[in-house]
Amino acid sequence: MSRPDTFVPPPGARAYALDTARGEFAVVDAPVAEGVEAKGVVLLLPGFTGSKEDFNPLHVPLAERGYRTVAVDGRGQFESDGPEGDESAYAQGELAADVLAQAAALGEPVHLLGHSFGGQVARAAVLLDHAPFRSLTLMASGPARISDSQQERVRLLRDALAVLTMAQVWDAMREMEAPEQTGTPEPGDAPDVQEDMRRRWMGTKPAQLLAAGRQLCAEPDRVAELAALALPFHVVSGAYDDTWPVPLLDDMAIRLGAHRTIIDGTEHSPNTERPRETARALADFWDGTGGNR
Repeated sequence: MSRPDTFVPPPGARAYALDTARGEFAVVDAPVAEGVEAKGVVLLLPGFTGSKEDFNPLHVPLAERGYRTVAVDGRGQFESDGPEGDESAYAQGELAADVLAQAAALGEPVHLLGHSFGGQVARAAVLLDHAPFRSLTLMASGPARISDSQQERVRLLRDALAVLTMAQVWDAMREMEAPEQTGTPEPGDAPDVQEDMRRRWMGTKPAQLLAAGRQLCAEPDRVAELAALALPFHVVSGAYDDTWPVPLLDDMAIRLGAHRTIIDGTEHSPNTERPRETARALADFWDGTGGNR
């Protein structure tokens, strides 16, 4: 999970409900900086247990490079509604169709970026229909299922959700694991951030967590399917990642014929760990895309 320093949208950004053909989705929408030539729109999908706020640090530097950025809570994530207990609503095909509807609501082809679990949803959307997208960036998101150690964490969460409330699971996570592993607050975090992170957890639907966890533990390798599409690809990661090992991401990039970026000094969340460097790498890639690989 990414751990944003603040849940407050940056100056100029607007939080609202994006109306689509598949319902409303909570977004943070940041326009291009004043006086900067507009280059395109970016749709940002968060990862497992995350939210649109994970991209807050990227909005300003990308706006300065000419990109409007729209970060979205997926169905059942934080401030986007979804059923509490019906996992079928969160099947990968349903989430992919949501992304296509979000792109359509923005009114023009978009650069698509997915972080971690969001990358697998983004991939599914592109495989369903790549026409609405100018490029695909997979950030800390691998070719298939997550590592064995992370699968064990997901199984523990699934077992806990079967017998405990969301509030009880939150408390248990804080007691059992380090903040960088769970996304729970650190002792030095400001009180409002601590409360916002708990509020995010409590707002996320249990069925969404269960369905996403199952997908992460069973996702097949679909890199060959993706590589067959005429779309520019970018694989971004930290220098270390225990969810998908970096050599696995290197190999995926080769198989995709993708641009490859490693953000030094970061792990699973370059977007919050070194946002300026990450934004620079993203904008450089988008600047270089002409719609063809």
